[in-house]
Formats: sequence, structure tokens, C-alpha cells
Amino acid sequence: MTRSVTGGLVADLERLCPGGVRVDEPLARHVSFRIGGPADILVLPRSLSELAAAAAWLYRAGEPFIVLGRGSNVLVADRGVRGVVVKTGRGQDGVRYDGERVLAECGVSLPHLSRRASARGLAGLEFAAGIPGSVGGAVAMNAGAHGHALAEVVAEVRVLTPRGEARWRAAELGFRYRESRVQHEPAVVLDAVLALRRADPVETLARLDRWLRTRSETQPLGPPSSGCIFRNPGDDYAGRLIDAAGAKGLRVGGAVVSDRHANYILNTGGASAADVLALIELVRARVRARCGTELHTEIKLLGEFDPA
Repeated sequence: MTRSVTGGLVADLERLCPGGVRVDEPLARHVSFRIGGPADILVLPRSLSELAAAAAWLYRAGEPFIVLGRGSNVLVADRGVRGVVVKTGRGQDGVRYDGERVLAECGVSLPHLSRRASARGLAGLEFAAGIPGSVGGAVAMNAGAHGHALAEVVAEVRVLTPRGEARWRAAELGFRYRESRVQHEPAVVLDAVLALRRADPVETLARLDRWLRTRSETQPLGPPSSGCIFRNPGDDYAGRLIDAAGAKGLRVGGAVVSDRHANYILNTGGASAADVLALIELVRARVRARCGTELHTEIKLLGEFDPA
């Protein structure tokens, strides 16, 4: 992207999102891994209407862009991301309750929403209390934990596509394990309607806290990470296979496989995206050789990676 093109884009986006456009912004500051080079242009809308206006303009202008939520489950290239990144979060975090239904904007913190709903005696989202993502990202990847996933509670999602605003019902979202339609077509999640059920808040909060304790006892909560690196294959668990292959503690540069949960890679300080990718391939090779299983990544790669 040339400087003149960047300058023109910045001016146009600045009119739509005043004070919310940054040039050459290091994305390591915006992802949970704390790894990654700069985005040519990072847009930080301050409201849902600014988000919609910016996305609609980018679609009309034919400018490709990436939507980034709270930055978990992603690995950003060391060379960064060319073009535009739109980050959702603050300003798109409104929640409205209507009986057993919850309307949550895309930037709402999933752990925060899970606890608030549970405290109101609304059950069904307790499993998400430890998922460090936002509603928009969780819908896009059908985030899950403890044997449950967003597909169980999503009733409808409002999205912005190149053709305009649309509402996709649950049956139209193509939910699968860690996937949805949102990952395969251009669409920005604006908000989602979640269908929960009435329950005793004492019971819902107790279940939520029990699952959080399980998470704290079994998953690393220290150095930066992105969450689970690999998808679980079939009825098995990626973490178990990695452990069985003797890959816990493997290290490349500043990236290391967690001793606590083998499906996590930790940034112990100064890890690069290249370190993480090399470690991913090392783990895959070890599991393939010793367990006969091919692991596939759950983490999403963003930006200019070496084609090899």
C-alpha cells in the first residue's frame, strides 16, 4: 500500500471515525499473544454506528479489511498486516435484556456477559466465563468450552455484508466445530441475540465458578498466549496427544509449549510469530510421528507470512 493511498484512506476513515484511525500501529498491543507487526491502518470505532459506517464505506470502496475483536485466537505476522484492520470493542459493548433473550453488541466481553447473565438467573452461557473473547469473535468461530459452544444459544445475528445489513438466523449461520458462515463470507457481526433460559442465579453462578476453577487449575494463566493452538481431532483431545508425544516444554526462541496444558503455546518474552509457527510445525511433526494423528490449527493467522 503506497503512502498516497494510505493517506487518502486515512482521511476518509478519519471522517467516519474521528480520532479513531492510527497508521502503522503495532498489533502486538491489541492481541493476547503480544506478538505481531504493524497494521498499515488500524481503525478503532467508538460506537456501533461508526463501526457500521466504516465497514460499509470500505465495502463500497472495494478496500479489503480484517475485523479484529479482543485479539485472542490469532497470530499476527511479524511483518504485520497490509491494508486496514478494524478493531471492535469499546463503544460496541451495549447489552439489552428482554426476558430470556439478550441482545449483545459485537464488542461485549464474553466473560463479562456470561457472569452478568448468570447473576440475572439466565442460564446457558456459563461455559463462556473463561473464554477471553468478544461476542462478535465468539460467534464467528463458534467459540466453546466444557463441551458447549455459542451455537447452543445464538438465535440470530445482525451482520453487515457488501450487500448491506442482514439478519442471519441460527440455522443460516452454518455452525460447526469452531466455525461459522461468518468465517467464509465477507460479513461484520454487529450484534447477536442469545436465547437463554430462566434458572436459579445461585445455581448458574455456582456452575460458572466451578468451570472457572477447572480452567484455572488446568490451563496456563501466566505468560501471554492465544488460547488453544490446535483443534481437537474427532473424539480425542489435542492436548492429550501433544502430551503423549512428549512435546510439553518444547521451545523455539521465546515460544514454548505449556507444561500445564499442552495445547497452549506461551510467549515467555520476545517470541516472534516465526517462533510460534516453527513450534507449531515441530509439535505437529512430533504428534504425527508418535501418535499417527495430523493436528490442524485452530488459531487464525493474520498478515504477511512467508508463503512457505
